[in-house]
Amino acid sequence: MAKMYGLMRLGRDAEVKTLQSGKQVANLSLAYHYGQKEGDAYPTQWIDAAFWGERAEKLAPYLVKGSLHCFTLGDVHIEEYEKDGYAAFKLAARVDDVELGPKRDSGGSDAPPQRRPAPAPAPRQAQAPAPRSASGFDDMDDESIPF
Repeated sequence: MAKMYGLMRLGRDAEVKTLQSGKQVANLSLAYHYGQKEGDAYPTQWIDAAFWGERAEKLAPYLVKGSLHCFTLGDVHIEEYEKDGYAAFKLAARVDDVELGPKRDSGGSDAPPQRRPAPAPAPRQAQAPAPRSASGFDDMDDESIPF
């Protein structure tokens, strides 16, 4: 069984359906870049993915067009279908897991929130050297051990 794991962007909002059996499925259109740059962009591979279960319904509000998430896909395979009277092929998979990516800010970018710079450490005052022990070895202070 083929598996994939990676960052993928949604091409459209998740479409959640409830089947007659009561099971929920969210249909996703996922995209990722691969290979070498062609002109100004990398080639894009699209995957039609099905995300089954209650979790799919609960995560659907976060699975919106343009959002970037880390997906684990199982049962990755090629499906054949007919388009305009000709045979066509698409990559399809089942979503096994998803780790939500960063929230999009109002500007529409996926950039993580800006971090504030850490405050500068307070200056340390010079201390007089510690006296040597009678054993001839320096007694080490636990705070000076780096681990």
